[in-house]
Amino acid sequence: MKELTVVWFQGAGCTGCSVSLMNTQNPRIKELLLDEVVPGKKIALKFHPTLMAGQGKMAIKILEHVGEVEKNKYVLVVEGAIPTAGKGVYGRIGEETILSKFLELAKDANLIIAIGTCATYGGIPSGKPNPTGAKGCKEILEERGIEKTVINIPGCPPHPDWFVGTVLELLSGRVPELDEEGRPKLFYGKLIHENCPRRADFDKGKFATRFGEEGCLYELGCKGPIANADCPLRGWNNGISWCIQAGSPCIACQEPEFPDEVSPLYKKIRWEEENEDSD
Repeated sequence: MKELTVVWFQGAGCTGCSVSLMNTQNPRIKELLLDEVVPGKKIALKFHPTLMAGQGKMAIKILEHVGEVEKNKYVLVVEGAIPTAGKGVYGRIGEETILSKFLELAKDANLIIAIGTCATYGGIPSGKPNPTGAKGCKEILEERGIEKTVINIPGCPPHPDWFVGTVLELLSGRVPELDEEGRPKLFYGKLIHENCPRRADFDKGKFATRFGEEGCLYELGCKGPIANADCPLRGWNNGISWCIQAGSPCIACQEPEFPDEVSPLYKKIRWEEENEDSD
């Protein structure tokens, strides 16, 4: 049986992406990590700070061992932004900075998956004034001339299906088709606005002016017209609900502009300008 070796590296973040993944329903996390999820192939998760039993130097030795033995074979999954200010002094793993360890692992990886908006574009840790110099994976690699395939799976946090579906594609021997932001088109190919259950209200000009009212949430700051994801079709928490269904405007948490350029989160966006930019 062939194994896909995976190293899960955590930078500056809240671990929400790991929590989201552990809520995957089909397959469940136990099946994903232990079973043959694709005929003849399975995942071999060698390092994950949240899930593994090893601690301290023992855990770091495992990380170093995988980097040496599985060089250019493993998939590096990065959760959280990478602090770069002060030569990376604002974040450490073991005795090294998060920045230096990330670069070391990235150079020896076969492919990189950046999970969550922090890892993809910097996310909340990179919000102004960004004292730690937090950045996303691809930006850091491009600045240093390191050429690696990076699959971005943004979201704060991302839906577990977006990560699991991408991994299943890799296990099947395929790299998913990506959009201009490095996101799998399968999950990020359409605007939330296109499939929103309140789209008819938008077209009719029926807008909610207070939370809890019926109607489109555009006037309350919904960013669905500029947010790419399949949340309306997929739902969260085993398909039970999602932001707009629960009465909250979309905050475009999977976009490179999050959080600064979409803030204040509950302030109306200028749809006319966004439309002109996309034409």
